[in-house]
Amino acid sequence: MATPKWFHTGCLASLIVLIIWLVVWEMWVAPLRAGGSLLALKALLLLIPLRGVLKRDIYTMQWSSMVILLYFTEGVVRAWSDTAALSRYMAMGEVALVLVYFSCTLLYLAPYKRAAKKMAKELLDKVKTARRNEY
Repeated sequence: MATPKWFHTGCLASLIVLIIWLVVWEMWVAPLRAGGSLLALKALLLLIPLRGVLKRDIYTMQWSSMVILLYFTEGVVRAWSDTAALSRYMAMGEVALVLVYFSCTLLYLAPYKRAAKKMAKELLDKVKTARRNEY
């Protein structure tokens, strides 16, 4: 079984590559308009969770795993509907990178989620026991 370190590395690497991928796609490889497109600014939004992912912040990784699904949706739509073949391939790459990020994030967070559930169950059991002892 892979360690959480590997999953964190996968999260971080896929996020950084996705940011670069989006800028390169919209500025040089297959922009919507010649000379680049303002659509490249969508990569800036991914800089927001980058610091938290670098620091392994659980909260940031949780919400970013949901936000990243917007990029998945955009990639699927553009892979399906773009007329330029190169743009469709770039969209498929976006989808692949998002899936790597999402999967690695969920696998990284899984032990923390299990520990939180265990702690909540133990606390609930203590409260139930204390209430029973009161009566």
